[in-house]
Amino acid sequence: MNTSIDSSSLTTALHQHIGEAIRQAGGWLPFDRFMELALYTPGLGYYANGVPKFGEMPQSGSDFVTAPELSPLFGRALAEQVREALDTTGTDEVWEFGAGTGALAHQLLEALGERVKRYTIVDLSGSLRARQQQTLAAFGDKVVWATQLPEAMQGVVVGNEVLDAMPVQLLFRKGGELDGVWHERGVVRTADDAFAWEDRPTALRPPVDIPGPQDYLTELQAQGEAFVRTLADRLKRGAALFIDYGFPEAEYFHVQRHMGTLVCHRAHQVDFDPLVDVGLKDITAHVNFTGMALAAQDAGMQVLGYTNQAHFLLNCGIATEMEKAPQKVRSQSAKLVMEHEMGELFKVLMLGAGDEGWLPRGFAHGDRTHRL
Repeated sequence: MNTSIDSSSLTTALHQHIGEAIRQAGGWLPFDRFMELALYTPGLGYYANGVPKFGEMPQSGSDFVTAPELSPLFGRALAEQVREALDTTGTDEVWEFGAGTGALAHQLLEALGERVKRYTIVDLSGSLRARQQQTLAAFGDKVVWATQLPEAMQGVVVGNEVLDAMPVQLLFRKGGELDGVWHERGVVRTADDAFAWEDRPTALRPPVDIPGPQDYLTELQAQGEAFVRTLADRLKRGAALFIDYGFPEAEYFHVQRHMGTLVCHRAHQVDFDPLVDVGLKDITAHVNFTGMALAAQDAGMQVLGYTNQAHFLLNCGIATEMEKAPQKVRSQSAKLVMEHEMGELFKVLMLGAGDEGWLPRGFAHGDRTHRL
């Protein structure tokens, strides 16, 4: 079957579906709703269709590579933190959100062995679930799948590059701090049936004042923060680990970050137009980790640690694993900790459910909680 025909058919159907949603909404759709439809519409959205996504090289048809696909040592190091969290909280279950190809689940299950009694994957993508089931077949019924959270749960939650894929609201201020008016950016259909931006005045504001005379575009992450609050409500005992690219609030809303962080990924290339080729490319925004941490605290969880990926993985012993690994694995693993690769841009936030705080291994050196 011709892939280009499949891709054209897919994006046409999704375009029509979103167009109808715009019509039903009165001609204007807030961007977070557009992003939700573009990524998660069943069978059509980027994460819900069968188009390849994960892989090291664009020749494979992939759009980007995540840390578990880059090196098996990522999961092996992360397993040390998960093991400590399981022991400290007295639990034996792992919950992974957005498990991708299943590579991280495989690495964690292999490293943790019998320490994990059940591994639950929460993923909305049917096509990715099929791939995960194939990858994890050797672990039998220890691995289960869910489409929603139970009312009560316990264990260690893992989310690698999950928060960045949650829909965001776009705020735009034309003009400076003194006379600029904030607008919410949404999507409309043009006369020739294309998607286009349209801004509408709003009472929404960034959580901090942004000085300066320049136009300013940024994101609010209400859905991500709501997810964290829901998790806090359901997780009765355990911990949660989130690994993603992002910044604390002071850096996220810096005066120089006036174009926001929203980007698209396709064939290992970055572009800045989510309104074209819907369903065929990823749409993502960096994470405001301060917002996530505050949402967790307000809902009763504790912030156990926050640092960059390099410090976290080194604290968890990845350097020792690299010394024993073949040259190719060492070379790929170095990208996980090098500052100009993933080591600094990616951060790790760990949250605890329960009354007792503790210092997890991954944050023993280089903890940045004070910067949140």
